[in-house]
Order: sequence, then structure tokens, then C-alpha cells
Amino acid sequence: MADATHPAPSPAARLTVMQLAIMTTIAVASLRSLPAMAANGLSSVLMYLIPAVLFLVPTALVGAELATTYAGGVYVWVREAFGNRFGFVAIWLQWIQNVVWFPIQLAFIASAVAYMVGRGDLSDSGLYTGVVIIVVYWLATLIALRGGNLFAKVGSWGGLIGTLIPAGLLIVLGIAWLSTSQPIADSFAKSTWTEPGMVGIGSIVLVVSNVLAYAGMEMNAVHAGDMANPRRDFTKALLIAFGLILGIFIFPTLAISIAVPAAKLGMANGIMVAFQYFFDAWGAGWLANVLAAMIVFGALASVVTWVAGPSRGLLAAGRTGLLPPALQRRNGHGVQVGILIPQGIIVTALALIYVIVPDVSGVFLALIGMAAALYVVMYLMMFAAAVRLRRKEPDAPRGYKVPALKLVAGVGFVACLLALAMSFIPSSDEAVIPAGVYPLIVAAVVVVLGVPPLIFYAARKPAWDQRTAAEKAEDPHH
Repeated sequence: MADATHPAPSPAARLTVMQLAIMTTIAVASLRSLPAMAANGLSSVLMYLIPAVLFLVPTALVGAELATTYAGGVYVWVREAFGNRFGFVAIWLQWIQNVVWFPIQLAFIASAVAYMVGRGDLSDSGLYTGVVIIVVYWLATLIALRGGNLFAKVGSWGGLIGTLIPAGLLIVLGIAWLSTSQPIADSFAKSTWTEPGMVGIGSIVLVVSNVLAYAGMEMNAVHAGDMANPRRDFTKALLIAFGLILGIFIFPTLAISIAVPAAKLGMANGIMVAFQYFFDAWGAGWLANVLAAMIVFGALASVVTWVAGPSRGLLAAGRTGLLPPALQRRNGHGVQVGILIPQGIIVTALALIYVIVPDVSGVFLALIGMAAALYVVMYLMMFAAAVRLRRKEPDAPRGYKVPALKLVAGVGFVACLLALAMSFIPSSDEAVIPAGVYPLIVAAVVVVLGVPPLIFYAARKPAWDQRTAAEKAEDPHH
């Protein structure tokens, strides 16, 4: 598809099937949550497959149609369907959930750093974790404020080094563990395909909330229009990425489950414990430090890349008059400093939870629940927008068209509704936050972080529109 909104890329700039497949895989797959799933043994397979079918596939397909029809991401998609107010809410939720995600990813980095320097015990320290989160995040922000795209390029290599290679190594280690007749861990030996993973409210919550593990597929769907034949090639890329993502999640999880006792699989530092356990068994414990360094590099690259990324979409919406001028302020490098500084303050406040609450794993689980509640609302709006736009503009040129859109979007919509409901329930009976208080805290976080776009929209003024005359002329909604 090529028009004024989606100009055709030059042949040299076109994305290949494998390029988009790898980009999508790295954007979605992460090693962070594997140990928690490994505790469920064989049943982890279904716990991965169910949300993949109900959420990952609908998100990728719907995102592909929207991205090859309307340029501009989720803000434009929802705006075209339901108006400017809801479009702004959608992009805000995509941005703010990313802000909540930063402490989660940085806690993972803190754990990896502790193992890299041979002090794995530090990963259980809330003070250490909080300090690392704050220091690393502000360092990444300072780098982002310098502008440029160096770390955007480093991010792809970081994903390969910090995700794909360690995942492949876990599979090899699992096979070696079986072939050398090492003892099988209890988490795998006592498991079945449906027990204990499919029984109990905590496990059901983990299954449904696992949709967040597949979040982000829609981000790379925006590149579908850069392919030679979006309808054919994007489908191939999707199938390859689908297989790679499931492979990264399922097989390393089983490998961990086979070797590492469930009692050692802590949520925040489990992946490093797993590598340490494997290598210690063969007298090569020092290799865990090498893997820790690789994971740190990959995770750091992703954080630096994402510090500025989502906020650019928010700035684009804000410059149409939806954010006050102070939040639209950019520095001499053209970077949205008016958004990045408040973003950093929120991340710092969330990081302090690790300092105040001694149970790092409990904080980790709580933040995941909060992020899920914010993100799935955006997905609800995206699925609804796709159905609305197909009916509203049936003749719009679409580079990719989802077959049975109502069914596909409907499945994704219902999965998100369930995930939203389950995000208010702790996934562990031993959560650091009491079960009776947990939903109230999540609800408070959702309200506090989700209401600002409505306030900004109600208070908007003509003077907030910071676009040039040329930009206004290009916007059909101006």
C-alpha cells in the first residue's frame, strides 16, 4: 500500500520476512518471567499456549491491519474510531504502562548485576534493587536526552545477545541435564500437563495475566507496510515470530523446571539462580557471571531504547493541543524533556517501593498486576477500534486485512477483559500485599495513572496547540 499517508519504501529499505520476525520476537520475548512459570512444570506449556492463542495472535493480526491502513500508531487508530478524547487516553495508557514496566525490567537488571559481580545475595535486598533502578534509569534518561539513535541500533543486538542466545543455551543445558542422568527437580517430576497449573485461583490468575508476557506485538505491526507484500509477507513473519516466541518461552522454561528445584525459583532473580544452578552442577559456576553480563547488556539496551520511544507518541498527541506547553517542551536535541523528566520522577517513586517493602519478589508481582491493568485497557480500545473502523470505513485501502475480524478481535477483547479482572487478584497466596487490600491498591494506581489524560483533555486550551502551520494543514482533523 502506498499513498500520502503511507509512502512506499524504496526496494533497499524494504523489510524482509526474517527481519520483521526477529524484530517482533525480540520486542515480545523476555527471559524475566521464565522461572515463575517453571515452577508449574509440564502445565506451563498450556499456560503459555492459552494466552498465546487468545491474545498474541489477535493482537498481531489486528495490529497489522490497523498499521497498514492508518499511520501514527494507537493514538491515530483509536482517534479515527472514537474521537480525539479516546485516542489520547489510548496513547497515554500505552505510555504510562511502560513507565510502570521500567522498575520491573530494572529490578531484573539489578539481579543480573548482582550475579555478574558474584554477589547473588544482593538480589534479595530491596535497598540495593531500589538504588540500582534509580541510578540506571536516570543514566538511561540522560543518554536519551542527548538525542540520536545509537541505542536504537544497539537495542536489536542487545536483544539477540541478552535474550536469544541465553534462551538457546538454557535449552542446551536442559538437554545436557537429561543426557547426563542428573536428578530431576520436583517442579517437573511431580507435574502433569494440567496439574497444578490449571487448578486454583492463583494459577488461573497466572494463566490469564500471562497475556502481558505477549504484549508489544502491535508495536512492530507498524512496519508491515514496509514489506514487499504485507498481506503475504507479514503473515509469514508472524508465523515465524509466533514459533520463536513460544520456543523462547516454553523450552527454556521446561529446561529450568527439569533441573532447578521450585524453592529456588524466586520471581525477581530466578533466571540467574537457574543459570547458576546449571553451571555449579558441572563445576563451571563462573559461566553464570558471563551469562549475567550478557543479560545485563540486553536488558540495558532495551531500557535505553524504550526510555524515549513511547513518550514520542505521547508528545505527538500532546502537540495537537492535548498537553500543556510545559509537558511539550523539547531540548536543543529535539528530545521531549518535558515528558521524560516527569516520567523519571514516577519511576523513582515506584522504585522506592523496593526500598520500603523488604519482599522484592512481592513488589515485582504487584507491579506486574498494575502494569497489566493499565495495558489491557489500551488493548480493549485497540480491538474495538479495529471493528469500528472496518464498519466505518470499509473501503479504506488496507495493506493487510484480517479474516473474520469480528471473531479475531472479539477473542482478543474477551481475553483482555479477563486479564483486566484478574489483574486485581494476587497471583500468589503469599503476596507481600494482603489479598483484601491488593485490589484496592491496583484500582488506586489505575485511577491515579489513568485519569490525567481526561483531566488534560477537559482543561485543554487553543494555546496548547504547538504545531506549525504546515503540520496543522497535514492533519485532516485540524
